[in-house]
Amino acid sequence: MDKNQDSQSQGVAGQPAVDALTVVSGSARESRSLWSDARSRLLRNPVAMAGGAVAILLILVAVAAPYVAPYDPIHQDLANSLAGPSIKHLAGTDVHGRDIFSRIIHGTRISLRIGFLGMLLGCVVGVILGLVSGYYGGWADTIIMRLMDVQLAFPGLLVAICIIAIIGPGLENVILAVGIFSVPLFARVTRGQILSLKEQEFIVAARMMGAQDGRIMLSHLLPNAVAPLLVLCTLRIATAILTAASLSFLGLGAQPPIPEWGAMLSDGRAYLAIAPHVATTPGLAILITVLAFNLLGDGLRDALDPRLKA
Repeated sequence: MDKNQDSQSQGVAGQPAVDALTVVSGSARESRSLWSDARSRLLRNPVAMAGGAVAILLILVAVAAPYVAPYDPIHQDLANSLAGPSIKHLAGTDVHGRDIFSRIIHGTRISLRIGFLGMLLGCVVGVILGLVSGYYGGWADTIIMRLMDVQLAFPGLLVAICIIAIIGPGLENVILAVGIFSVPLFARVTRGQILSLKEQEFIVAARMMGAQDGRIMLSHLLPNAVAPLLVLCTLRIATAILTAASLSFLGLGAQPPIPEWGAMLSDGRAYLAIAPHVATTPGLAILITVLAFNLLGDGLRDALDPRLKA
């Protein structure tokens, strides 16, 4: 009789541990299932896959630009000024006789560098501010979010122009300007995710186990906010490239003879009547690049949205 009672008590006492292990393993399987399902939906989206393929191709071109470009992008050949597209010059030449195709290839490296570094700067600063604002709340949340609201009250391009006007033109300053005007979006998205996560059971359990605030934010909250941030990063790359091209078009970005697409577009607008290829080629490069990253970002957003799960 005593042995039966002991075995029953052991079974009852051991039951919560088994249930806890089952819940943890089931939660891990569910997390893997969510990411696997998102990957499957993304692979079934032909538009997003096309955008991703073009984005990967652009990255490869940027990495191999010195080996792919047939000519030196700043070499001048005034005898072939404003020559049309031909076998020798696939996209023609500009007013200084420089090969436009080679300048477009080298411009890919510059535009992607601005896009990725500007996005990364905005993401790092914005995520830190969003984490602090959403987790601690109170006066920290009020101060940070009001500063973000003030910046969002102005158009992003206007903010970038003001920053460039203060610190001066140049590629590094363009990256800084693009990063600064991207901060509020990352901060607001991160804060919204943290507010929805910080009161859930696994965060409460982490606090009860004595986890420090930094560990909770970096190890528990931030990984669960990755999905919307990943989508925003992809879309902000396209916005950063377009903003950089706009600044260079206005003469506030890359300076001659750097082969930046916006600067090339600005140089070619004076010759639209007699040599339209000088302006249309960099314009098409901007269009294709921005469209590719936007299509990829839209596909990621649809794939990572749990409400669209079948």
